[in-house]
Amino acid sequence: MTQKAVIQGFPRPDHDHAQCVEQALERAEAVCRERGERFTVLRRLVFELVWNSHRPVKAYDLLELVLRHGRRGSPPTVYRALEFLQAAGLVHKIESLNAFVGCADPERPHSGQFLICDQCGIVAELEDAAIASRLDADAKRIGFNLATVRVEATGRCKSCRSSGTARPSGGS
Repeated sequence: MTQKAVIQGFPRPDHDHAQCVEQALERAEAVCRERGERFTVLRRLVFELVWNSHRPVKAYDLLELVLRHGRRGSPPTVYRALEFLQAAGLVHKIESLNAFVGCADPERPHSGQFLICDQCGIVAELEDAAIASRLDADAKRIGFNLATVRVEATGRCKSCRSSGTARPSGGS
């Protein structure tokens, strides 16, 4: 595991979001193919909707978007799609927001450390093995076995700090 890595940073102003989504779809299709999993039409649509921006999206908002795309759906169908995408490592759940973001590195397991801009809502993902290792060591020292390490931190991204205003809500 890489000691420190930026899995998905905050998008730059010149970020080509269409290309970003296309690359994410290609990775998702490859991951599903390699694992022998079906990337069904609904799973693909939910995945694309999660990737429409770098902001977390809630399951009920995804359901509304699925219906707008002319697909039939219900809360259980969207939740099943999200469960599949999480199990495949294609999306992460931001627990503090009860919402989902795409994973830019689904090919390898990682613990996930998330930086959430409290102004524009965009999420960056880091992987620092030292953080996970330290938490595990401290937990063991007090007799606790960690099952999952997920760190969620809030603050302001560089763009929001420098502009003093939130980014537009469209794809970033």
